[in-house]
Amino acid sequence: MNKYEVATLAGGCFWCTEAIYERLKGVVSVVPGYAGGNIPNPTYEQVATGLTGHAETIQITFDPKTVSFEKILDIFWHLHDPTTPNRQGADVGTQYRSVVFYHDEKQRKTAERVKEKIEKQKVLSGPIVTQIIPFTDLYKAENYHQQYYDNNKNAPYCMLVIDPKVHKLLNEYKSEVRGE
Repeated sequence: MNKYEVATLAGGCFWCTEAIYERLKGVVSVVPGYAGGNIPNPTYEQVATGLTGHAETIQITFDPKTVSFEKILDIFWHLHDPTTPNRQGADVGTQYRSVVFYHDEKQRKTAERVKEKIEKQKVLSGPIVTQIIPFTDLYKAENYHQQYYDNNKNAPYCMLVIDPKVHKLLNEYKSEVRGE
């Protein structure tokens, strides 16, 4: 039996979500890519048009003994805006939509349960519009997108958009973050 599990999430720019999940205890790898669309092997330029149906996505390989799928989802729904369709901050288009791509029925049920729990807490600005749909394929993003934040911390986008999300993770989920 494989000791690792896989979660596939889209929550806006994959540079942001990758930077968050790479810092979690129990996360083995995070791969930015494209999922949910209708063309195989899309390029970033194609996805950026919003015409491919793909969303900027990350695929997380994690050790469920260290971090649960439920915790991954809790962090996901609190560290991006799941209440606005097709938009995260200044990033607008279907490629920035919020999606949980479930890999099996257990993940689907967990996603529905966690979503409902968070909505009942009324901590978000409105109802969660995140799609919960079956995973089909992930097409790995180009190499320059891999570990973008860690390789470009002084880039304006990293400082203005990603830094606040990483700081929120460090403040609100301190016990879940590995020592740096």
